[in-house]
Amino acid sequence: MATLSQWIAGSRPRTLPASVVPVAVGTGVAIGQDGFVWWRALLAAFVALLLQIGVNYSNDYSDGIRGTDEARVGPLRLVGSKVAAPRQVLAAALGCFLAAAVAGLVLAAVTTWWLLLVGAAAILAAWFYTGGKNPYGYRALGELSVFVFFGLVAVVGTVYVQTETLPWEAWAAAVPVGLLACGLLVVNNLRDIPTDAASGKRTLAVVLGDRRTRILYAACTALPFTIVLAMAAPHPWALLALPAAPLSVPPTQTVMGGATGPALIPVLGQTGRLQLAFGALFAIGLAL
Repeated sequence: MATLSQWIAGSRPRTLPASVVPVAVGTGVAIGQDGFVWWRALLAAFVALLLQIGVNYSNDYSDGIRGTDEARVGPLRLVGSKVAAPRQVLAAALGCFLAAAVAGLVLAAVTTWWLLLVGAAAILAAWFYTGGKNPYGYRALGELSVFVFFGLVAVVGTVYVQTETLPWEAWAAAVPVGLLACGLLVVNNLRDIPTDAASGKRTLAVVLGDRRTRILYAACTALPFTIVLAMAAPHPWALLALPAAPLSVPPTQTVMGGATGPALIPVLGQTGRLQLAFGALFAIGLAL
């Protein structure tokens, strides 16, 4: 039986900014549209966090039973390291998905039932990332899914459940958020290129190769600030996100400097801090 600290480590806390930031930015847009509803924002955050933790446990389970994680150099995997039984990790994943579905049902009931389709798609995407017979995460589609669900869907969905509108600001703000979320996955897959390639897991990093994956990471951390500059004309306060730019320098230097294996693990935390700082400042700017 895994300890509490091991379960927490298995939830991969460094990836959680990917779920918190889009809700914060979407709420900033909602405030700017005079449509802020605090309890709906909290429910949206609850759904996003549970989906993120659920997908992390789901990946742990699916990769673990395939043997993909046996030579892993990254953070603890519960099944791969044999500290928890596969059925326990599967139960944790399904429990998170169920709780997220219940919270999403409440949001759908007070807005539109079409949200149920969006929620179902998010849960299916979370499971089939590494689950099922033909996981799309093994076919270089992981980053696309992250951009869609932790960028477009999460930001625009957060705005919609509060304002019941789809303003252009929501779509524009979702792009840099999605790019930073992709950055987390890119550096994670960059670190795992040798073991993923050996196990037949064709992530985008495996397909692109080492050098182009490093360039992709740099783009994911630099382009969000370019988009902020583009949004500054109609929304000058969006420039408040720019002070977060220096936080992108250390992880980008590490990645572009050729770091491999365990040396890339700190980049996950640095990318998460960049996400949090950017998201907080960007949300404030959009709210103003």
